[in-house]
Amino acid sequence: MYKGPEQFLDSDAAAGKVIAHARLLLKLSRHFEAIAPSGFRDAAHVANYKSGKIVIHADNGAVAAKIRQMSQRLCGELSKGVAECNGMEVKVQPRQIRYQSTGSTRKPLSAAACESLRGTAGSLPKGPLQEALDKLLARAAKQE
Repeated sequence: MYKGPEQFLDSDAAAGKVIAHARLLLKLSRHFEAIAPSGFRDAAHVANYKSGKIVIHADNGAVAAKIRQMSQRLCGELSKGVAECNGMEVKVQPRQIRYQSTGSTRKPLSAAACESLRGTAGSLPKGPLQEALDKLLARAAKQE
C-alpha cells in the first residue's frame, strides 16, 4: 500500500532522523506560538533544537532581549508539552520580507521646488549645506 513520499523518507535511517527532527521542530514551533505572549508570536520563532537547547530567532533586538528575560518560564512551559528544554538560545535573525522595496524611488522635483532651493542655496554661506543643495539640484536637472 502506497503511503506517499514519507514512506521512502521513513525507510532510510538518515532521512528518518531528519524527518523526526523536522516533526519535533514543528511541534515545538506550535507549542511556542501557543505559550509566547501575543506580541511575540509573529516576531520570534523556533529555529532549532539541539541537546535540550531550543534556538529561537527573533526579528529584532528588543524582542530578543524580552524573550531572554522570559527564557526560564518559556523553557519550563516547552518542557511540559513537547521536549526537554535545558536552555534557550535567542538570536536576532530578521525574516526576509518578500516584495519589500530595496531602495527608495526617486521622485522628480517640481520647477517651483527647484527655484525655491536655488534661492535658498544662493543665500547660504559656503559650506556643506550649500554643497548638498547644489548636488540635489544637479541630480534633479539630470532627471528632467
